[in-house]
Amino acid sequence: MTVVHHPEDARILHRQVRALVDAGHEVTYAAPYTARGVVPRAWVTGVDLPRASERKRIAAVRAARKLFKSMRDKVDLVLLHDPELLLAVVGVRNRPPVVWDVHEDTPATLSLKPWLPPFLRPPVRFLARLLEGTAERYLHLLLAETAYAGRFRQAHLVVPNETWVPDHVSPPGDDRVVYLGWLSEARGVQEAVEVAKLLRPHRVAVELIGYADPQSRPLLNQAVADGVLEWRDFMPNDEALKRLDGALAGLSLLHDEPNYRHSMPTKIVEYMAHGIPVITTPSPRAVELVERYDSGKVVPWRDPEAVARAVLELRDDPEERRAEGARGYAAARANHHWPNSARRFVTQLEIWGEEGRAKGRRGARPRRSRRSVEQTGTSEKADK
Repeated sequence: MTVVHHPEDARILHRQVRALVDAGHEVTYAAPYTARGVVPRAWVTGVDLPRASERKRIAAVRAARKLFKSMRDKVDLVLLHDPELLLAVVGVRNRPPVVWDVHEDTPATLSLKPWLPPFLRPPVRFLARLLEGTAERYLHLLLAETAYAGRFRQAHLVVPNETWVPDHVSPPGDDRVVYLGWLSEARGVQEAVEVAKLLRPHRVAVELIGYADPQSRPLLNQAVADGVLEWRDFMPNDEALKRLDGALAGLSLLHDEPNYRHSMPTKIVEYMAHGIPVITTPSPRAVELVERYDSGKVVPWRDPEAVARAVLELRDDPEERRAEGARGYAAARANHHWPNSARRFVTQLEIWGEEGRAKGRRGARPRRSRRSVEQTGTSEKADK
């Protein structure tokens, strides 16, 4: 269930749901299909939910709670993807095991939400931490990052944001730079537009792929109208990844925000997986990955000129460009290929589902299982 994420979300649909379906499980996927203008994939049973957006969230949570109550006797396990949905399951009796997939540092993201007034952020941050503590006591947890473990008392399985790495990739080209992911001020949308303006005289195109928040859309629409760049808006992950093939480089222009300091930008792994060099701002996890594999260049925060220089250096040095792309691809294939984590993810959900059926007391507090898969397994561990 999700009321926040796009139904075509890469982590939810293209990794986790696909892994469960490939393992032979039947999946009902509840998401805001109508609100996002998409239809369910043929290999899942889709259920439409309202979308939770900015301050309009109560109706979506109520609808999710109603659905949860109606489905609780029909499923073996429920997987939640939004902190809001914790309110949809709290207090519901006779329920199947519930798992919360922790995608981000919820309290840290509040500074990135312009719709939330500053005076409300402290109490909302307190509520978020309270919900996290309650979830840990009554639900099962999965973590998208090892760094999230510090917010919880117990150990929880880490299911990292890895990607599907193709068997073969094309060498990087010399005339197109790409950005894949959510577009917002904190993720560098203004810098991306400035980079496009700087590269335009050099005949290097900039292509942005991803949903833009309401604050960024006017800027992007104007840039497209002026012929500065291409913006493809949201694309399903399997289609968007194809646009990476043959690009000169992939951009990750995150600002220095608390929520980004300990998170691995998935786009960096995706760029590496498609054999193109990475150009990233110095977010600690991004620097660690790029420098470890020598798969790209690190540029200062909010410095479009430095980004443009890095792009032109790669364009003018085809040997280095191809070498960085090849090193990144080899590292992604060896250490960040989603099927490696998919097996642990599916196995853990199967264990929790079996335990729920065996207990016969649905809704009981989770207990640490002796059969649990290894709790600290991550892609970083594979690297070491």
